[in-house]
Formats: sequence, structure tokens, C-alpha cells
Amino acid sequence: MKLEIFDTHTHLNVPAFDGRVADELVLAKELGVTTHNVVGFDQSTIERAIELADTHPEIYLTLGWHPTEAGSYDAETESYLREVLKHPKVIALGEIGLDYYWMEDPKDVQEEVFRRQIQLSKELDLPFAVHTRDALEDTLAIIESEGVGPRGGIMHSFSGPLDMAERFIELGMMISLSGVVTFKKSIELHEVAKKIPLDKLLVETDAPYLAPVPKRGKENKTAYTRYVVDYIAELRGLTSEEVARITTENAKRFFKLD
Repeated sequence: MKLEIFDTHTHLNVPAFDGRVADELVLAKELGVTTHNVVGFDQSTIERAIELADTHPEIYLTLGWHPTEAGSYDAETESYLREVLKHPKVIALGEIGLDYYWMEDPKDVQEEVFRRQIQLSKELDLPFAVHTRDALEDTLAIIESEGVGPRGGIMHSFSGPLDMAERFIELGMMISLSGVVTFKKSIELHEVAKKIPLDKLLVETDAPYLAPVPKRGKENKTAYTRYVVDYIAELRGLTSEEVARITTENAKRFFKLD
């Protein structure tokens, strides 16, 4: 059976992939990864993402302002985002959120930009994709207070415990698992992969970051979503074909592509 896997979060638009995108897409297809959501997170990666989506039919777009760029978000940025989010291949706003690991900007600045973009996603009738690092509780509190719009949201590369995943799901969020789920020490995440409702599950790479086992420590590729699918299938006692079909159907339904 031919697999059709949807990588719901990849960065084929970063310099690491310059001149190699066509080859990456061929390799992806060989491993059953047929659709790619390329995420732009500042002006240069947004422009490059749009170029790729205009060239490759299997690429869709998520565009937004990353929390490590929060300090540069102003009225002009928001006006720019409003324009680029009109692109016909845009399926979500993101990645937005909080990053207390790099801490490029103070918490209050990150929070304000996160809230503003959640509101913008509702205004534009788009789902939003959330980046959170060392900030899970605050991320939950902000999403709770702002509310999730009718289009919902995604916890991208989720890495928290099951009870937190369940709280995000209750708020209207999807849980997207990356290569981190394949790591031996990701015991909490194994529970998430095993126990969350299948209709709330998405898969991704976050390439070129977070390569899954058996490629851990190397550059990640959008093709390697296959290893994430295989691992979740093993954890849940399903076939890779079943997990591929379910997560791709989830993505198409969530992004209104079906």
C-alpha cells in the first residue's frame, strides 16, 4: 500500500536547503511523504516559503512571527503579515508563541505579540500554530485567556506530558508530534503518542531540526516524517499505513484541504 504522509511543519525555506529543495521533495516522496507545510517565521523565511509554494504544488504555507523575533513586531509587521496571509496557499498563521529558552525578548513582549497574532488568526479565519519552549504553563494560560477560534490551533512539536496535551485538546488544539517522540528518553511523549485521541494527532519534522531516530544527530529532512509515523504506529499497535492515513486525513480536514 502506498503511504501518503503530510509533514505539517517543515522549514524547507531556510538557507540549509538552498539549491536542494527539489531533491528533498523527491526523497520525501520515496518515503511516502507527499505534502509539506512550510513555515515562515520572519520576513526572509516568509518570502522564501512563498517562492517554494508558488513553484511546488505539494507545498502549503504557514506564515507568522516567531517568538524569538517578537521585539521587531510592530504595526508595519502586522500590516505585512495581513498581506502575505492572503496568499492562496496559506493554511495557517504561525509559528507563534513563547520561547523562554533563547529569551531574545522579555516575557511581556513575547506575550503581547503572541496574543496579538492569536487575535489576528481569528480575524483572518485561520488556525494558528504554536511554538513553545520552556514556557508550557504560560502558553496554556494565554491560549485559555484568548480563546481558540473556530479554526482551532496546533501545538507544534509538542513535548509536554499527557495531562497538558489533554488540556490543550480541550481548548481546541491539535497535537503535532515531531522526531522528539522517537527519542528513548521521551517517556512522557510516548504516553502522549499512545493515548491522545487519534483524531487530534498530526505529524511533522521541523526539518532541518530535531531529526528522529534512526537519523538523530544529523540534519533532519521532511522525508523523515516517515520515521515519526513508523514509531507512533509501533507505540499504538497500528500499521504505518493506518497512522499515515489517519494523520493525513486529520491534516487535510483541519486545514480545510479535503
